[in-house]
Amino acid sequence: MEIQLWREILNPYELAVKEVTTKFNHLIKEHKDKGIYCPIERVEGRVKTIASILDKCQKKKISPERIGDRIVDLAGIRIICQFVEDIDRVVEIIRNRMDMEVKQERDYIRQMKTSGYRSYHMIIFYEVDTLEGPRRLQMEVQIRTMAMNFWATVEHSLQYKYKRNIPEHIRERLLNAADAIIVLDNEMSNVRSEIMDAQISFQIQANIVADILNNIQNLYNVANKREIVKIQDEFYRIYAMNDIEKLERFDKQLDMIAEGYRAQALSETTKIT
Repeated sequence: MEIQLWREILNPYELAVKEVTTKFNHLIKEHKDKGIYCPIERVEGRVKTIASILDKCQKKKISPERIGDRIVDLAGIRIICQFVEDIDRVVEIIRNRMDMEVKQERDYIRQMKTSGYRSYHMIIFYEVDTLEGPRRLQMEVQIRTMAMNFWATVEHSLQYKYKRNIPEHIRERLLNAADAIIVLDNEMSNVRSEIMDAQISFQIQANIVADILNNIQNLYNVANKREIVKIQDEFYRIYAMNDIEKLERFDKQLDMIAEGYRAQALSETTKIT
């Protein structure tokens, strides 16, 4: 097959990966902006390389015309979570989305593979708009914890090195490591609520500080320098206390000051008109 034809086949899948990763990243941002915990830590996406596709076609005797039907992971999304409990929440999010239709699910977390591999797999249908019109594509979504992802990444590298024939002594070490990953994920689950509270508090504080700094920056254009310096000093004093409630009160007071200057500027503009 000509290279140009490969590009035509894979272009819609590249578009699908970009769109879906953007949507999940926006979901993360929405959670952060609202100061609430997000079950998604990060999102990765990729389209299979031509070499990988050719290898799969050869092994499974798939003709180029059937690639889109027979190879369900031409486009792949990997969603990384902090905790095992987050995985079920992400699965529900995907099931409830109107722009994604779930075709198949495989739970390799509760039913771990013999190799030690653990992850939750979903095959979804996703529609993209192309020059030739809408295309309904299949896409694989893998959902796993950071610890599971570390193990899977190492195992994949070894599979590539040994051409899927990993020596037995290395397989044993991988299985031991997989058991250790289970213990790690369980321990993290035991302190999950405390970690979540800490992260939420940090995000709330970050949002408040961003709002305060934005207001101070805007006040530079309308307030006198002496007042700005006074406001900045007060901000640094309160910030050093590490007290979110006092920071929130200061933020509200600063909002009122900024609103007063905006009203004054509007009034002066009306008089001139």
